[in-house]
Amino acid sequence: QVQLVESGGGLVQAGDSLRLSCAASGRTFSSWPMGWFRQAPGKEREFLAAITRNGGTTYYIDSVKGRFTISRDNAKKTVYLQMNSLKPEDTAVYSCAAGIGTVNSNNYANPRTYYYWGQGTQVTVSS
Repeated sequence: QVQLVESGGGLVQAGDSLRLSCAASGRTFSSWPMGWFRQAPGKEREFLAAITRNGGTTYYIDSVKGRFTISRDNAKKTVYLQMNSLKPEDTAVYSCAAGIGTVNSNNYANPRTYYYWGQGTQVTVSS
């Protein structure tokens, strides 16, 4: 059974930073491309960032480029999302996801690329 558990969310002020973690169970973490998504109340789920199996390639949505950084530690079976210069519009539930195929420039933002999902962690940014 694969489980993804996010942590690191919380209430912060605009301009602050947070680092989210997503810890995975399962033996094959290093074979999964990983992604981060978020969903704000009343809005659709939004892709944020993705990283290939070995961490060699990353993808971002334009609105977080330069502010968010995705990384992974395969030995720890953990993927991270470093979020800097947070804005009130970043308020959402943040979830990590694991793919079982490959992620590339054509599919990285598509939720269907990802098979396993975490429950999410709440990030609230006050102005």
